[in-house]
Amino acid sequence: MSTLLIRNAVVMTMNAEDEIFTGDVFIEGNRISQMGDKLEGLQADRIIDAGGKVLLPGFVQTHIHLCQTLFRGRADDLSLIDWLKERIWPFEAAHSEDSVYYSALLGIGELIRSGTTAILDMETVHYTESAFQAIKESGIRALSGKVMMDHGTEVPPALQEKTDRSLQESVDLLEKWHGAEGGRIQYAFCPRFVVSCTEELLTGVRDLSAKYGVMVHTHASENLSEIEMVEAERGMRNVVYLDHIGLAKPNLILAHSIWLDDEEKRIIRERGVKVTHCPGSNLKLASGIAEVPLLLEQGVAVGLGADGAPCNNNLDMFQEMRLTAYIQKVKHGPTVMNARTVLRLATIGGAKVLGLEDRIGSIEIGKLADLQLLDLEDFHVYPSFDADWYSRVVYAATRGDVDTVMIDGQIVMEGKIVKTVNKTVVLKEADRSLRKLIARL
Repeated sequence: MSTLLIRNAVVMTMNAEDEIFTGDVFIEGNRISQMGDKLEGLQADRIIDAGGKVLLPGFVQTHIHLCQTLFRGRADDLSLIDWLKERIWPFEAAHSEDSVYYSALLGIGELIRSGTTAILDMETVHYTESAFQAIKESGIRALSGKVMMDHGTEVPPALQEKTDRSLQESVDLLEKWHGAEGGRIQYAFCPRFVVSCTEELLTGVRDLSAKYGVMVHTHASENLSEIEMVEAERGMRNVVYLDHIGLAKPNLILAHSIWLDDEEKRIIRERGVKVTHCPGSNLKLASGIAEVPLLLEQGVAVGLGADGAPCNNNLDMFQEMRLTAYIQKVKHGPTVMNARTVLRLATIGGAKVLGLEDRIGSIEIGKLADLQLLDLEDFHVYPSFDADWYSRVVYAATRGDVDTVMIDGQIVMEGKIVKTVNKTVVLKEADRSLRKLIARL
């Protein structure tokens, strides 16, 4: 079993007491085994002197579309439904095995580079196997699943599924990939949203997710037009409908949840439904601003995600943290969503949304070593004397300050160089794959 000793770091644990100390963390295999002000008498295969650096849990992003990274800059300045019908669905329909693979690697490289160690990823209808292969090779921790679409208008033929086939393909992927790589990879059922799913599909997901004990991830109440479409067809609002068919349970993770009425908030709270907040995407698509402070006050588990590159246009948790704080301050005053609260959403809060809070999200003995080292020795994060560490990380630091990233005890980035994704190859192949994809449109 390999061992690693990180010395002299400022350790922001993000544990229940929000402890911060300057000292050492000892890692055996893929787990944190000891930590303290000064660990003596330890033999380690490797020692990292982290003097002047900050050790944090890796960021946990709770809503990502790796299959869309190739579409960055291709769907700007549109509202959600037009964005989907005019750009995203046609592009997804033109995907191939290669383009999904390199889209995923491109996104993963960006995520690791900016300190993200775990994601909840929603793929497209086809070639999800390629995304799982990229996840496996890169070392990132992921819950992922093929998107499911068996209903709706103006959907390209290549994305129109038969209900039984969609369910069976999802099960086949689950049985191959759920728990792979020592549990680093997990499967989640991913019906896109009510607008593109029949009730038969959604109840099938309900039953299968219960059978296999896995999460369900879908979009809900992101956009007012979307809600009108659901009400016109199903006779009730998104969350009420999901509850009506028995999907509103603790294993359900809803992306966005901006336009919730009181009944829907009650259902989310009482059923233990999780929510993922994507402020960058919500602002760019002009979808709205989620009531995150209220959800947190009511005890709802909330995580943060960048969404996809075509609606953001990056996958940077530092940007999402700042936006999470700033947009709420405009609505509710400057004391709302302070830096500590936001950093908890980006770490242990995200872990709770994924159901992984006993394994990741904080630096504690026995937890998996999903960690990042920030180098804050620079102009934009000084002075450091008597500084608030949460403020420095959330309001001042950038993704360029991430120096080293570890996932499952493996160093995947060091000295700001990603070791598990070949940058030169991926950038070249991303352009080549996009050129061929556009030719297929």
